[in-house]
Amino acid sequence: MVVKHSVTTSLARALLGIVLLSGLTTGLALLTLMGSLRDAETVNIAGSLRMQSYRLAYDLATQSPKLSDHIAQYQHALQSPALAHLERFYIPKDVRQQHQKLLRSWQQLEKNITRQQPAIYRQQVADYVTQLDQFVLTLQRYAEQKLAVVVTISLSGFVAIIALVLFSIHFIRRRVVAPLNHLMAASINVQQGKFSYPPLDVDLPNELGVLSKSFTRMSDDLARLYQSLEQKVAEKTARLVQANRTLGILYDCSQALSVSQIDRQCFQNILNILYKSENLISLKLDIGENTSSWQLTKGSPASAIPWHNVALIQEGITIGHLSWQCEQPLPHPQLMENVANMLSRGVYFNQLQKQHLQLMLMDERSTIARELHDSLAQALSYLRIQLTLLKRTLPDTATPRCWEIIDDFDRALSDAYVQLRQLLATFRLSIQQTSLKEALEQMIAPLKAQTPAIIRLHCALSSQSLNAQQQVHTLQIIREAVLNAIKHAEPSQIDIACTVTPEGKNLIRIDDDGVGISNTEEPAGHYGLTIMHERAGRLGGTLTITHAEAGGTQVSLLFPQT
Repeated sequence: MVVKHSVTTSLARALLGIVLLSGLTTGLALLTLMGSLRDAETVNIAGSLRMQSYRLAYDLATQSPKLSDHIAQYQHALQSPALAHLERFYIPKDVRQQHQKLLRSWQQLEKNITRQQPAIYRQQVADYVTQLDQFVLTLQRYAEQKLAVVVTISLSGFVAIIALVLFSIHFIRRRVVAPLNHLMAASINVQQGKFSYPPLDVDLPNELGVLSKSFTRMSDDLARLYQSLEQKVAEKTARLVQANRTLGILYDCSQALSVSQIDRQCFQNILNILYKSENLISLKLDIGENTSSWQLTKGSPASAIPWHNVALIQEGITIGHLSWQCEQPLPHPQLMENVANMLSRGVYFNQLQKQHLQLMLMDERSTIARELHDSLAQALSYLRIQLTLLKRTLPDTATPRCWEIIDDFDRALSDAYVQLRQLLATFRLSIQQTSLKEALEQMIAPLKAQTPAIIRLHCALSSQSLNAQQQVHTLQIIREAVLNAIKHAEPSQIDIACTVTPEGKNLIRIDDDGVGISNTEEPAGHYGLTIMHERAGRLGGTLTITHAEAGGTQVSLLFPQT
């Protein structure tokens, strides 16, 4: 940038002006004073001329022999350098005129002295002395005038110097001090992070104007950078707060799943944590398995607010959705995705736990079945063999009562053997799938081969609504009901429906179109219905067996969800 008027140059000019003005004033005063050096001498010489004029008059009257000497002295005094310089051009005109007049008068007096005319000389000497007095007075006034000039020059120089000093101070304050103060105030504001300071004078034609312009540009850049940094810090802080909050929520959710047995309450606890932390209006978890579904809710849905959802994905397959309603601001999408991933993993571990428990139950039941087969089944087989040998060893002449007892014993042994086989089949029932529908299909498959009836299955229950114990008991009840229908009802169609009531309870119905049950009282030696009621009691529900109006039998199992 080009500086039009440098501060140093301006200050140097002001100081130079003060020096020049001071030198000029001093020089003029000195010149005037130097011109006054011979004023006293001139006045003295002019004053002595009066005395010498009277002395010449005396010498002329007394015919003094010193007259010539006195005339020479008078000539010498009248032509002295002190009076000769009065003829210079800068001498005032009245002084020069008085001096010229005095010289002419002396020439006349000198003629009278030379002609020895004392009477005429005495008459003219009085006028001459008057001229001398006037001349001395003129010289005195001239000297006073020079002193007045010296005083005037000194006073004028002093006033001019004071004015120049004041102007310099004003200039320095306006062009230097004030901009520096503004710059200092602006720098303090910038140091404190305040960029809204009074505007600097960037139009000054000196270095401070350039500095103000550069400082203004620098502060603008700093303000933009500061604002950008503040924005970035705020964003980073918000992200850290959100991340910390998200980690806290995820930690609480992971703690809710860190239990020995993952059940419905664990998932409900996660929904409660998410509902409370994100101030949601409504929250819903849907886990679907084909036609069956399992739903958990929290809060009251609002019809005017849209739903947002994220899918629960397990091994690339969508197994459900996490849906929510909320007002602004919306929950962080990454948080909801992480919670959805955690829920999907929870469902996965729930299935693994259920499968593990089922395997443990099946292993235990298989062990019991093996023990029954190795002990009771062998004993019953031995008794049947012994009964057959007994029949062969009895003579034909045995009493009818004997044969009647043997036949009763044979029937009881056969019934016990059949019930043992059914019990072994029940204990050997295996569940390879954690999905309730798939487990039902797996169980029904061998039953379809035992009857020409059509067995249809409709399952709307989610596997998560049943734990391992409940699923085993449910499968056993359904199996027993279907077997009873096959054996006793001679149906053409058997329908199995697993649904959820509006009250949120599990309802299982087995309907057949057979002959229908005439009596719910179980015959002696049979325990199937009793075991079914016991299993229903373990589920915390009720088992109802009724005769359908259109014919056939309806078995209903109603029990609460876990």
